Amino acid sequence: MLRKLNILTLDWPLKQERLFPRVQPLIVEIGFGNGDFLIHLAQTQPNSNILGFEISSQAMDKAEAKIEKLGLDNARAIHTRAETALSHLLEPESIREFHINYPDPWFKKKHRRRRLISRETVELLTSRLVRGGRLLLATDISEYAEMAREVLSSTIGLDNEYDSAWVTSVTDRFRTKYELKGYREGRGGHFFSYRRNEQPVPHPPIIEELEMPHLFLQSPLSAADITERFQATRRKMGEVHVVILRAYVDPKRNVAVFEVVVEEPTIEQHTMIMLSPRAEAGEYIVKMTSLGQSRPTYGMHRAVQAVGEWVAGLDGEGMVLERKLRR
Repeated sequence: MLRKLNILTLDWPLKQERLFPRVQPLIVEIGFGNGDFLIHLAQTQPNSNILGFEISSQAMDKAEAKIEKLGLDNARAIHTRAETALSHLLEPESIREFHINYPDPWFKKKHRRRRLISRETVELLTSRLVRGGRLLLATDISEYAEMAREVLSSTIGLDNEYDSAWVTSVTDRFRTKYELKGYREGRGGHFFSYRRNEQPVPHPPIIEELEMPHLFLQSPLSAADITERFQATRRKMGEVHVVILRAYVDPKRNVAVFEVVVEEPTIEQHTMIMLSPRAEAGEYIVKMTSLGQSRPTYGMHRAVQAVGEWVAGLDGEGMVLERKLRR
């Protein structure tokens, strides 16, 4: 059985040799739905390794089952947001092709920031393409096509392979389930193909893990006292949002655990942070736990800081003794 893959359990950056029997050119499909296009790529491109990025757990299950049933050793599905994989997983100039088929248009104005085709994301996609690599996009939403045309045509490092902004048909294209549904409902496709040119572009480096964050504090309160005073809170710390949702206590061990959500520009993590006693009476250490497979990112450093400072501020005698945190 294939080992299930998600962004929190993979190497940052990606190591092909850990996933595939052979190191080969990489092709990525972002948002693979039921996995049929991903399977098509793997079957027709045996000399390439195929990665699929998807946020739907149900879609992940379908694609993994198909890959395993067909015995494909050059295709793997990864549970991740595209922006997270681009920032933490894929190195500059490492991808031969990106395929984006019928991305969610996010019609509501307040949701448009979630659209995959944005200036920031397209520039990141461009930086991850090898010279001569291709970015292929398909959509059946006219508004989305116009928006994509504006972004793609003005992106340094990309050349349009068509004479027009897009084409309405592609010879021998493998049609996805969603694509066929759109045609039945009267929505034709808009197909884009851009190639990475020789112009230099910024190459944001992989955002790697940091050292494990720790904070040491003193407080006359027990873990039970601390959790009794707990109230859910949210802190904005630069570009990081830390939401402390709940607190749990083990009074016998004098340990408290805090459930947190940490939102960073490139990744979101839902995990636990622990407060446990040190050898010195009245002293505690605040640190990450292994629950939720969290990674020590800059945002997790801020989460440990937020929990530790909140605990230290509960009593007039409380204080932070030492921060082993990235500034």
